[in-house]
Amino acid sequence: MNARFLIALWAAGILAQTPPQPVPSAGVITLAEALARARQYAGQAQAAGIAVGQAAEDRAQARAARLPSASAFNQFIYTQGNTTPSGVFVANDGVHVYNEQLVVHQEFLSIIRSGEVRRALALEAVARARGDIAARGLNATVIQDYYAIPAAERKLVYTNTSLAEASEFLDITRKQEQGGEAAHADVVKAQVLVRQRERDVSEAQLAVDKAKIALGVLIFPDLSTSYEVVDDLDQAAIVPPLEETRAKASATSPDIKAAQFNVESSGHDINVARYGYLPSLGLDFFYGIDANTFSAHTLIHEPDGFLFNRNNLGYVAQATLNIPIWNWGTTRSKVKQAELRREQAQLDLTLAQRTLAGNVAGQSREAQTAQIQIASLRDSEQLSIENLRLTTLRYRAGEATAFEVVDAQATLTAARNAYIDGLSRFKIAFATLQNLSGSF
Repeated sequence: MNARFLIALWAAGILAQTPPQPVPSAGVITLAEALARARQYAGQAQAAGIAVGQAAEDRAQARAARLPSASAFNQFIYTQGNTTPSGVFVANDGVHVYNEQLVVHQEFLSIIRSGEVRRALALEAVARARGDIAARGLNATVIQDYYAIPAAERKLVYTNTSLAEASEFLDITRKQEQGGEAAHADVVKAQVLVRQRERDVSEAQLAVDKAKIALGVLIFPDLSTSYEVVDDLDQAAIVPPLEETRAKASATSPDIKAAQFNVESSGHDINVARYGYLPSLGLDFFYGIDANTFSAHTLIHEPDGFLFNRNNLGYVAQATLNIPIWNWGTTRSKVKQAELRREQAQLDLTLAQRTLAGNVAGQSREAQTAQIQIASLRDSEQLSIENLRLTTLRYRAGEATAFEVVDAQATLTAARNAYIDGLSRFKIAFATLQNLSGSF
């Protein structure tokens, strides 16, 4: 027997003995849990958190820039000799020059200039608001994907019911044909209907699987987790008054907060740009060695034979005042540029307020309309069920055609799907309204 064949049989036996690994299950997920999981695993929320962290570091750097800085200055200078103590370059004061100093620097006027720090604080607030914007945008996506699952599952149930109804009609046509009460064309039409319903069941199952994958990508670290969602499409809810929702949305809107902090930040940009008109005062303190020998003390031989011990370790302080006189209008241009940015930020704030008001009004109207239509859609479904029952009875009695039965079944299928879509439409609109008002 071939060796490869034996190896294949051995591997197949090993695989057959290995029990299948269980698929981890998260149980039943509510909408609130799905939103929380999305904020934990979704890339949008993580990116927003990174942006907030970067803004916080900018704020820390702006505060640190106002404080004194210390550094260690280490330098060795070699100058070409020319038989003199200083060498060729007299400014170096020796052939060998060693600098080992602690340097403390402070921009004195930065203590009273707080524009940079306030701007960094405003930009950090903008980053946090943008993080909330990303979170609410993520919420909107999760809401859509969440309610797509129970809607698809209900449609799957109804599609199976439609398949059963089509199979029952096929059985009726066959019996009618055997009794000489129906033509073979009715049987063929019923068979075509059954095949169509079987395809509908397959498509409905695919829709359920795709809906779960779409939500699973957002709320789980991988796609190997099994889960179910709560079907609360029938749960009643009261749409709050428009003015109440609008007030909550305005108070909690991250879009408006981000726009407001942008206006504040642009105002600080103007102050920082105006600093270019002011002088700068720098204070520097040096402590260490600046000598021709690398030592704290140097023995100097005097011509009379006396040894002098010179101290090389010491300090020096200096103050530097820079007064701006002329820079070809650069500072004025920076101030004007900052003022234009503030005007743009104010326009963005106005647009954000108007957009929010429009979104709230639109979603409120959407929820109210969808809620009103639910009762009508439910009645249409019940009427379609009764219409199919009566049409089937008439067909049995020879008073209706197969086409009428097929049409009644198609009408019922459309009515069921419309009812499910109406329920889903209301839940999505209501949840979106809650998202806009900051309830999540």
